[in-house]
Amino acid sequence: MSTRSVMLAALTLALVTTACQPPAQEAGPLSEEDVAAIKNEMQAHVELVLAGDPAAVAARYTEDAVQMPPNEPIVQGRAAIQEWFAGFPTATEYVQSIVEVDGRDGIAYSRSDYSITFAVEGTPVTDKGKTLAVFEKQPDGSWLAGAAIWNSDLPLPEVEQ
Repeated sequence: MSTRSVMLAALTLALVTTACQPPAQEAGPLSEEDVAAIKNEMQAHVELVLAGDPAAVAARYTEDAVQMPPNEPIVQGRAAIQEWFAGFPTATEYVQSIVEVDGRDGIAYSRSDYSITFAVEGTPVTDKGKTLAVFEKQPDGSWLAGAAIWNSDLPLPEVEQ
């Protein structure tokens, strides 16, 4: 068999093999059900923070989730997130207003505004700010937070010198 015949046979085989491959699947937008499930997760988070249940709050995160609270180091992993929430002051009011939920193919993000009031040494303190969270769709169809960051819209208090 000549070199030319071998090359033609190889090219033909490559073309046939490629032609038999299914077309690449494009990542689709989130379904209405997925958007509703993510919004439900966000509301559950609010309710569990108000209930003071750090284990249940942490269960809404993936095992390797990252939380980035303001003015603190990164909190890595579900167990560390639970520990962080266990030290969080008791919230008496917490409202999260969803601005946007979007994503594709099992990854989504939410952007929201929040207002939270908690007691610090018996005095109510209110903070207002914004959040960004990344959600990952689980094999059972549920959505868990894989990353979350938030920060205040309020200026830092003045420090007496």
